[in-house]
Amino acid sequence: MEPQPARASQPAGASQPTGASLREPGAILLLSCYELGHQPLSLASPAAFLRRAGFAPALLDLSQAKLDDEAVRRARLIAVSVPMHTALRLGVRAAERIRALNPEARLCFYGLYASLNAEALFRRGIDAVAGGEAEEPLLRLAQSLDRGEAGPVPGIRTISHAAGPWLERIPFEVPERGGLPPLDRYVRLEVGRETRVAGQVEASHGCLHLCRHCPIPPVYGGRFFVVPRETVLADIRQQVEAGAAHISFGDPDFLNGPGHAMAVARALHAAFPAVTFDVTAKIEHLLRHRDHLKELRDLGCLFVVSAVESLNDGVLAILDKGHTRADVETALRITDAAGITLRPTFVPFTPWTTLDDYRGLLAFIEDWGLVDAIDPVQLSIRLLVPPGSLLAEHPAFLPFRGALDEERFTYHWVHPDPRLNRLQAEVSGIVERAARSGEAAAESFERIVSATNRAAARTANAVRERRIPRIPPARRDKGRAPRLTEPWFC
Repeated sequence: MEPQPARASQPAGASQPTGASLREPGAILLLSCYELGHQPLSLASPAAFLRRAGFAPALLDLSQAKLDDEAVRRARLIAVSVPMHTALRLGVRAAERIRALNPEARLCFYGLYASLNAEALFRRGIDAVAGGEAEEPLLRLAQSLDRGEAGPVPGIRTISHAAGPWLERIPFEVPERGGLPPLDRYVRLEVGRETRVAGQVEASHGCLHLCRHCPIPPVYGGRFFVVPRETVLADIRQQVEAGAAHISFGDPDFLNGPGHAMAVARALHAAFPAVTFDVTAKIEHLLRHRDHLKELRDLGCLFVVSAVESLNDGVLAILDKGHTRADVETALRITDAAGITLRPTFVPFTPWTTLDDYRGLLAFIEDWGLVDAIDPVQLSIRLLVPPGSLLAEHPAFLPFRGALDEERFTYHWVHPDPRLNRLQAEVSGIVERAARSGEAAAESFERIVSATNRAAARTANAVRERRIPRIPPARRDKGRAPRLTEPWFC
């Protein structure tokens, strides 16, 4: 796929061809490609800003519908949400079709991965990018285009105008979800034998922490912004009225501001006592704010997602995760005591991971009865180092860093142990086939264990390598943990 040349002669705020006003219905098209199976908040939030200012954007979610050729041809400004790596790769594919259908439209990418990959996007013919609190720059871009103005737009980066992510507090609006597919077409909660429609909100943006492999720190720089409680509750209310019985808090870390987080959780429970929820929180926050865990359970929290990433303290130090393996074990004990399921996520394949590390991770999962609490995809994930990552220039990564792969939007690296490279590919294949067939997590886990033991047996020293303990099924799997029906992909 050859990148298209950037149109440097036409800055984002340049005069537009004659035609319909940008305020006419559909003159602005907001496009989402993937948002972890949720109804895209990344469309609903900027839609609220634009509609309040008198615009009438159309919303299109490509995870639910094909690209609408007529909607693309009608639009003069097309903004593509790329909050994660998968969305970015899907978005650039969509951009090729968009350019063919409507070469005159202004094409803007916004979200975390737009900021990180701005230069690569410009080389593909994207006109502009916006990051951070992108709603405000997108609104300003629409207003500038509507007035026919040339020149730079605050918060909008183009090939001819440098602009950093927008990190000023914005006047949060209640997301406008009209025009999106109904909630019951999106991810659901599975708890026991029951499934429930699941909504998604955010009580905060950004993050206080600087984990080196995370895409948030190079964009937000350790800052976070709280969304007013009444705004969050109003968004929850409209989703409950649309059928939601469970809410996922999509904050990078729900406990960055524990006072605000607890106030939001209490307000949710007071207004909708039957509605359950889940949150994401760092291991160190779970330990620091352990006194809140039982109350969270009583307020309806079913599970907590936490980016454990590794059980090797050396790898955790390189990633600057702020926790150790012992901390993970403590977090498992205190969440279990509180009656909340901990659902760890991992980046098990890094340049510093050994085969024994990986086998130890599988043993840990069995020993702690986590087989059913971890989506199998978590055992296949390979470290992603996009441009701008805090890890890209780290001394521990530089010996492994290859060229920037602009097709995949990541730096290339190869593990020095070829067994790990082969194992990662094999585990990915197991996970992909399981996702298509609907295979149970425990069955996928057994396949991954077998593949790992085969990888170890390929060496002459296999007899001296520690074997993964075979734990009786009664101990290995505590039962089906509450989960969302969409596995966690980045």
